[in-house]
Amino acid sequence: MSGMAKKLPATDVVVVGLGWAGSIIAKELADEGLRVMGFERGAWRDTASDFNIASVTDELRYVQRQELMLRTRQNTCTLRNKPSETALPMRTWGSFHPGNGTGGAGNHWAGITFRFQPEEFRLKSHLTERYGAQAIEGLTLQDWGTTWEEMEPHYDAFDRVAGVSGKAGNIGGKIIEGGNPFEGARSREYPNPPTKQTYAPTLFAEAARNMGYKPFPVPSALASQAYTNQYGVTMGPCTFCGFCTNYGCANYSKASAIVNVLPALVRMPNFTANTHCEVLEVTKDSTGKRATGIIYVDANGDKWEQPADIVVVAAFTFENVRLMLLSGIGEPYDPISNTGTTGRNYAYQTANNVQLFFDDKNFNPFIGGGAIGMGIDEFNNDNFDHSGLGFVGGGSTRVTPIGAAPINARPVPPGTPKWGKEWKKTTAQYYAASMSIGCEASNYSARSNYLSLDPTYKDPHGRPLLRITFDFTENDLRMAQYVTDKTAEIAKALNPKMLFASPRKGPWSNTSYQSSHVVGGFVMGADPATSSVNKHLQVWGVPNLFVVGASAFPQNPGYNPTGTVGALAFKAAHAIRTQYLKRPGEMISV
Repeated sequence: MSGMAKKLPATDVVVVGLGWAGSIIAKELADEGLRVMGFERGAWRDTASDFNIASVTDELRYVQRQELMLRTRQNTCTLRNKPSETALPMRTWGSFHPGNGTGGAGNHWAGITFRFQPEEFRLKSHLTERYGAQAIEGLTLQDWGTTWEEMEPHYDAFDRVAGVSGKAGNIGGKIIEGGNPFEGARSREYPNPPTKQTYAPTLFAEAARNMGYKPFPVPSALASQAYTNQYGVTMGPCTFCGFCTNYGCANYSKASAIVNVLPALVRMPNFTANTHCEVLEVTKDSTGKRATGIIYVDANGDKWEQPADIVVVAAFTFENVRLMLLSGIGEPYDPISNTGTTGRNYAYQTANNVQLFFDDKNFNPFIGGGAIGMGIDEFNNDNFDHSGLGFVGGGSTRVTPIGAAPINARPVPPGTPKWGKEWKKTTAQYYAASMSIGCEASNYSARSNYLSLDPTYKDPHGRPLLRITFDFTENDLRMAQYVTDKTAEIAKALNPKMLFASPRKGPWSNTSYQSSHVVGGFVMGADPATSSVNKHLQVWGVPNLFVVGASAFPQNPGYNPTGTVGALAFKAAHAIRTQYLKRPGEMISV
């Protein structure tokens, strides 16, 4: 890589990352007539060529060898549980799966598309008002600086672009039978009806209903029918192929940026996509109060400077935060003094599970999809009274059979030999006769969980790796035990031969996959002392720089993040189009 960057002609907007957030913002700003240049570290991905039906159902390629994931030799993270420990690098992805190439992690996601509840956007205030300040002591919860009323139109826009399938539970304040009664009031029904359900979710929903709960179809970005979105892009209906999570979709059925946005965006003459280009830095002027563009290196190792009037950083959470740290944007977070905002409030997801084994059922587990399922929300977030429980938060309880592929689907009871005759016999016995109930739960931010630059390990360009300092708090572990116990009660009602409850235990490690729902580190809020961006995703003090993605979440509720990431992308684009372009500068003064 050459030392000096060659300066290119200026453009109106550069967008770093062409996953969900970056692609949406690029399309919206291109629609405004701006010249937009998108930059993607990985390759250009296309459904017809990359996810052809003849080759996509390859578990070895996509699950074992993680073809859609970022290569750790390109970039990785270091991890530790406590600030007193020395972090070591992740040499293979285990706990989470960062994506690579256009579409990003949205290519291999499951497709579950919840909206966060209204109280989540003022969580610190809500919990303090209901339980008192002592209930959240030891946590660094924050309000988002925005409201449900401000978010709902942008959730609606993302639902429409992704063709989300589901059943509304609350339209304009009226509770609708069959939907989620705990959701915020939405302006209209989902764009597509719910997907059909397989046997396991149907059985779960029946048992939950008999126990007095309100089951509903899991909101799904797998199209239940043919659908054309507002960009003129058409999806096909899901075929329940069972090769969904960790795979691209051959049928144009699972929403992603490469299916729902980029086919329209790439045809616009004022948009240019630059792939195999890694952004090294966001450049600033001499005052540090204006972004002037980016420095990037191309596939040949040549370094370039791309000037721009507006810079949008919309990569995966880790790279958003790392790029801000490397570019000197904001003050790095210090957990000892509790000052600084860049790296602050990193959070994850708390995954819990109950596995059931039967003698008298056949679930045909090879039939499924990442977001085919039924759920309940009675024990999620603050939907239940936490008084006296010793924790706050909760989880989304659901059955979503993603498809039991041949290499990894070996559901056997604990204690079964790992190999040999007995293992083979037990595998054959329970492959079709087992199911699981998951509870994907909240993870609330704490002072000692944060992101920083590693002092030792570097990437191929000589830049420090991102260091993750994280562990589950006592609040999260108590919550995990409680919601798993509640999940096990439903499991017992199904009368299995055996059931095994697995609440999340500490410490966090990289040894097994848990969730790619990593959030925070460059959070939004109303106070520059505790947040990095305002409610428009505009960086405090650098008004022409916008950082968009799950990095903006101050904490993580018991829901999948992608619907909210998409809504924030529309929210930021709307603010740029309707406010910033008319009067460039700080849109919120403090």
